[in-house]
Amino acid sequence: MAGGLDHLVIVAHDLDALAEFYGRLGFQVGARNRHDWGTLNNIVQFDGCFLELLTTEDGFERPGEDQPLASFTSVIDDYLDEREGLAMMVLEGFDAARDHEAYQAAGIGVPAQFGFRRQGRTPAGEPVEVAFSLAFAKSPAITDAGFFVCQQHAPELFWNAAFQVHENSAVGVRRVIFAAPDPEQHRAFFERYTGVGAEAISGGIGFPLARSRLEVVTPGRAAELFGEDALPAGLGGPRFVAVEFEVRSPGDASALLGRHGVAFAERDGRIVVPAGEAFGLTVAFS
Repeated sequence: MAGGLDHLVIVAHDLDALAEFYGRLGFQVGARNRHDWGTLNNIVQFDGCFLELLTTEDGFERPGEDQPLASFTSVIDDYLDEREGLAMMVLEGFDAARDHEAYQAAGIGVPAQFGFRRQGRTPAGEPVEVAFSLAFAKSPAITDAGFFVCQQHAPELFWNAAFQVHENSAVGVRRVIFAAPDPEQHRAFFERYTGVGAEAISGGIGFPLARSRLEVVTPGRAAELFGEDALPAGLGGPRFVAVEFEVRSPGDASALLGRHGVAFAERDGRIVVPAGEAFGLTVAFS
């Protein structure tokens, strides 16, 4: 079954601007990568999980819905048609084929899994090839977010401590916030997707994961935590609205944001960059 948080897919129309903004937030942003099907990304690494900053390139052609790749690209393409922000959550996989079968048996699977390879670079700039197998999960009640498991076949070529040092002192993702009017409606899906039983929290339900936690809460609770402007205009259906990072020094992080001209507020011990400033996704540090 799936492990802890592997990565978060954050999308924007202008990847250069998104990568530059995450640099201003104090993250070390990796080099540009390209997928053969027409998406581009930059990676922000932590110890055991990462952010994937992503867009579609000029000339991108959406594959047919009967293609395994569509479980990834259709979510991204649909999301960018409407908004920017956190489009997909990804868990760590150890056997994607088994996860695919488990999701099928649980009633949340898709017809086919998907695998791919791409070129990457070491900190010294040397080319390497990394490979991944994906198993997707889907809920009919969630149309504005995607979910899958990612198995890395050469993790030693991907993870590198040199990429995991950030000027803002961030060490990882503390929690991911998913807003829904009725969190209980999504309990069964998230329990099957994560393999973790839900626990009651204020305003919703929580799922403790290795290296992070997922919280499914009402929009009102998300606003209590991060401020009214944490919720993007036209929230629409249930979707991800915020990510909170753990930092070693909140004071240094807030000073850095000030130097870099990033608007933020301090709320209940958290430094909060609202969604309107941060490409549709509230970013918090604590």
